[in-house]
Amino acid sequence: MSKNVLKVENATMQFGGVVAVDNLNMEINEGEIVALIGPNGAGKTTAFNGITGVYQPSNGAVWFNGEKIVENHPQGKMKKLYKGQHNGDYTNVLAPTPDKITKLGMARTFQNIRLWKSQTVFNNVLIAKHCRSTSNVFSATFRLNRKEEAKQREEVMELLKIVGLDDVKDELATSLPYGKQRRLEIARALAAEPTLLLLDEPAAGMNPQETDELTAFIGELRDKFKVTILLIEHHMNLVMDISDRIYVLDFGKLIAEGTPAEIQSNQRVIDAYLGVAEDA
Repeated sequence: MSKNVLKVENATMQFGGVVAVDNLNMEINEGEIVALIGPNGAGKTTAFNGITGVYQPSNGAVWFNGEKIVENHPQGKMKKLYKGQHNGDYTNVLAPTPDKITKLGMARTFQNIRLWKSQTVFNNVLIAKHCRSTSNVFSATFRLNRKEEAKQREEVMELLKIVGLDDVKDELATSLPYGKQRRLEIARALAAEPTLLLLDEPAAGMNPQETDELTAFIGELRDKFKVTILLIEHHMNLVMDISDRIYVLDFGKLIAEGTPAEIQSNQRVIDAYLGVAEDA
């Protein structure tokens, strides 16, 4: 039986009177590639933000590798405003910051590319690698961490070779073609040595050739890095080609889950998102 890596339990994200994510339940097992899809504004990125500590959910919990890492319940004004379910079921407040969640083994990319523009390709990845450093201010000041730093630089070069960016390692990140910038952002996330990688619309803005290359690249990541993947994506060919399972959100609510074949034939999903091809 596969190990459960991520479990989102009755998570609700409410902003004032607007419920962006409504009682979301989702599980991802080790080694899977799972997609979260839905129309624009369905709450997909908001769900990502709740999982990774960018937002604190209004209610519910998140489990990672069997440990509860996020938990919250309606507080303050939200006690009166709260519209979701399971009010009173969660009594603790666990709200680690994104850097702490990253150290637990969860890394992500963003819908809008967020590279360090003034840094080289190599340094973009090296900086991300520092989240695994054991050095402190004292050891760094007196260069007592030389061995660790040298090892990290070797690991960055190896990573860049694997993702096909070693030939542009000294170029500024923003000088790369769009598709390679996307690949660099993924490489930077991988430098944090995650067991769970979250990709927020990795194919956004790509042309068909770049999308095909990215589809193959994401498929290779699972095997090369032994990483479990959760992705948000609007390119349905990419989603259907590489996903083991798919969750579908609409207006913040989960309306379907299943294999690609099951999702493609789900009438509710077709009506809400996929649509049907017009007859020739």
